[in-house]
Amino acid sequence: MTEQSSTLYAKLLGETAAITWQELQPFFARGALLWVDGAQDLVAIAQAVAENDQAKVTEWMNQGLLSKLEDAQAEDLLTRDPQLWAVVVAPWVLVQERAGQSTLH
Repeated sequence: MTEQSSTLYAKLLGETAAITWQELQPFFARGALLWVDGAQDLVAIAQAVAENDQAKVTEWMNQGLLSKLEDAQAEDLLTRDPQLWAVVVAPWVLVQERAGQSTLH
């Protein structure tokens, strides 16, 4: 990891926060939410998106580890109201469901 890459990772980590589905709904309505699989490093994926690393992003999307949030997922989140973590990489908001008390990445 380069120093610049490490600095971006640290910046994104500092901007990652817990959020409710209610707060995310306007971003979903605009089609600006990207769902990150819960087993993945949210910040590392946000970093790849920020750096426009098309190879990594495409690979994660093909594997289903990163995707646009679908209507069925949104309905499920509304019903369950789970703990979510999010980070903004304009124009996207990357969101991930977290179980219990875990680390941010």
